Amino acid sequence: MSKRLSVTNLPHQMTGEQLQTLFSEAGLVASAKIITYLHNGQTCGFGFVEMKTLAEGQNAISMLNGRHIDGRPLVVKADRPQSKCSFSRRSRN
Repeated sequence: MSKRLSVTNLPHQMTGEQLQTLFSEAGLVASAKIITYLHNGQTCGFGFVEMKTLAEGQNAISMLNGRHIDGRPLVVKADRPQSKCSFSRRSRN
């Protein structure tokens, strides 16, 4: 079982490789992705990291939540599973 984490308040110049390297301090990283805007490719300041185990995920939260990177305190939390929408997606005319 793995642990998916959301990471916010990332420096805008941070790369996915740098994010993976940072989280590897806490354990084995399965994946690391920084979210970018579709229209210009710039980073949105947040991303997702998947750690190999639940224990490594908890360790990453403990070690990295609040750590300052380029003057910005990271916010690291367990990512919540997506819920199913209960409303219709019909367009209004």
